Amino acid sequence: MPYPDQHPLQAQAAPSHNAFDDAYGLFIGILFAAMGVSLLARGGLITGGIAGMALLGSFVTGYAPAPLVPLINIPFILFSFHAMGRTFGLKSALVSLAIGVGVSAISRSLDVSGISNAFAAIAGGTFLGMGILCLARHNASMGGTSALTLWVQRRSGINAGKVQLAFDLALFCVAAAYLPLAKILWSALGTFAMNAMLIAWHKPGRYKG
Repeated sequence: MPYPDQHPLQAQAAPSHNAFDDAYGLFIGILFAAMGVSLLARGGLITGGIAGMALLGSFVTGYAPAPLVPLINIPFILFSFHAMGRTFGLKSALVSLAIGVGVSAISRSLDVSGISNAFAAIAGGTFLGMGILCLARHNASMGGTSALTLWVQRRSGINAGKVQLAFDLALFCVAAAYLPLAKILWSALGTFAMNAMLIAWHKPGRYKG
């Protein structure tokens, strides 16, 4: 059913993305997601989903977050293949590796001597949310809980951002044992910024193609 302000011709199904659309869309999604993870890491903050798991793992173990993204993602990628199909699973596996490479490249290319908690939270969360949204538009995800939330939305109609928020709350409960309260609160703001992108824009019927 078209939106009230939508012209009848606009309600018709649009052509599917071609190979260039997908490739460029995935590149932009990877770039935004990697930048978001990098900003959050520079601020000593975490977030939800696979990025949050990697960031928390980095703070706890001392390892860089870049290699932890694809490593932690392995079981979730396997779920993606089973629940979302081979194409989605393959794209998500490649995206996970590419984001790990992207985070590593950004850490070597962008020298940030200081970053405020507010900027790291808001900008990092927004970049990450936009990256996840862009990947979803091209039938892929970062893997992790992103794949689970998209699967739940397709199966039940529950908004992906709201499902993601439930997973994030559980992750933050674990993080509270390792991070100062101030970092947890700033991280919560960043996670809200990330999920706000999905709640506002990832809605069935709003986007065609």
